[in-house]
Amino acid sequence: MSVGLVIVSHSSKIAEGTVELAVQMAPSVTMRPAGGTDEDGIGTSFDKVSRALGEAESGDGAVILCDLGSAVLTAETALDFLDEDERSRVTIADAPLVEGTVAAAVAAETGGDIAAVVAAAEHAGRGGPSGTSEAAVTETAEPGGPVTRTVTLVNRDGLHARPAADFVKKASEFDAHVTVNGVDAKSLLGIMSLGLVKGRDVDLSATGPDASTAVADLAELIETGFGEK
Repeated sequence: MSVGLVIVSHSSKIAEGTVELAVQMAPSVTMRPAGGTDEDGIGTSFDKVSRALGEAESGDGAVILCDLGSAVLTAETALDFLDEDERSRVTIADAPLVEGTVAAAVAAETGGDIAAVVAAAEHAGRGGPSGTSEAAVTETAEPGGPVTRTVTLVNRDGLHARPAADFVKKASEFDAHVTVNGVDAKSLLGIMSLGLVKGRDVDLSATGPDASTAVADLAELIETGFGEK
């Protein structure tokens, strides 16, 4: 199980499309669209949000992402009808709908708890990379200095959405702070913002107990083209 996501939009097409996009990068995460009115007009539906929450929350919690202010009001009303225990496992993220959903989905896919999923979504809204904090880097850093390696992207589309998500998932497996051209390797939007395309060099650097393994495995992932050479 993982933290589930509920996407609340005034448009059923926007909600469904956002889920369709995020599923490409986080296929094991339960995501439910709750867009439009009961008749699929423009607006929001208490019943749709409540039903989506019931399907998305399987015990590990759920995060709701909304497009406009009245969508938040509908989501808050749905939360008011949950019992105290259920309510404690659901959070509305203050994040942009698409970017926040993608970042949250990848965080959930890599095993993040509800706090980590919300943080990933909300960092996406601030345009900064999410992931290991400065304090955590200090705790895992080793005195011998970082392990580094430079590799060249060989897959056709470079670090676009799906390969970037695969990279973040792999990076999240290690007890190490890893950067890609200076950006946190556990930040999907941070990596995608680099615009790394085929033929570009990728500078990997890692500190922490798993630094050597992390750099070796991530370099191999890049050199083998993410399965799309």
